[in-house]
Amino acid sequence: MTPDEYCQQKASASGSSFYYSFLFLPRRRRQAITALYAFCREVDDAVDECSDAGVARMKLAWWRGEVAALYAGHPTHPVTQALAVAIARFALPQEQLNEIIDGMEMDLDTVRYADFKALHLYCYRVASVVGLLAAEIFGYDDRRTLKYAHDLGLAFQLTNIIRDVGEDARRGRIYLPQDELARFGVTAADILESRPTEGFRALMEFQVARAREFYERALAQLPPVDRRKQVAGLVMAAIYRTTLEEIVKDGCRVLTHRLSLPPLRKLWIAGKTWLAA
Repeated sequence: MTPDEYCQQKASASGSSFYYSFLFLPRRRRQAITALYAFCREVDDAVDECSDAGVARMKLAWWRGEVAALYAGHPTHPVTQALAVAIARFALPQEQLNEIIDGMEMDLDTVRYADFKALHLYCYRVASVVGLLAAEIFGYDDRRTLKYAHDLGLAFQLTNIIRDVGEDARRGRIYLPQDELARFGVTAADILESRPTEGFRALMEFQVARAREFYERALAQLPPVDRRKQVAGLVMAAIYRTTLEEIVKDGCRVLTHRLSLPPLRKLWIAGKTWLAA
């Protein structure tokens, strides 16, 4: 199996909405973004699939070393071997790959966030940085596109947090800001024990409104000159926004349900968005 085949398998096996946005890209850009996505999956799995925090830290430390090896010209893992081609073609910064690892490591140190300011740093590291790297791979002429990519990544992560409230709670994590829980009369125990309340529904409506705001802000910042180049991001946005609205239609039952769009619907949205861009 070649490094590119390994990354392709990693991406397709995840069933992620991101995979569908890559399908229509030119080969070189598709290979690069698939390698970046596979890297994100590897470092995320190093934390989420490991019950021992000490072992997870060792794995992340190994990945930091592997990123250093990548930029020194001798990567050993299939993902970093595939990324070597991407960084040569698209000048992806080393510090941004390390920031993604920093974000994943936050899951080992922080299971509660006092307010949105604290949560924002986490979202920046695990999602906005990925958006910025993706923008480099897709290409742009106007640097305002980077503001779009930053905010769109944040919108994606806020959608993930909303969708995964119950799943994260079963890992002992609550990403919803603690001051906002208090504002709506929701306790940590309500979430950890999957107790839906009127306050919880109002809390989730507040989170949805914030996510919508970031989608609108991001899309408003995309310069027309770069719209076609950034169409893969627009595909992701269409799929993620549809997922968010389906969560709302389902009554925000995220404590007990993890909503996901069927693959055929994702593919239909991807094709429709690509043609309309």
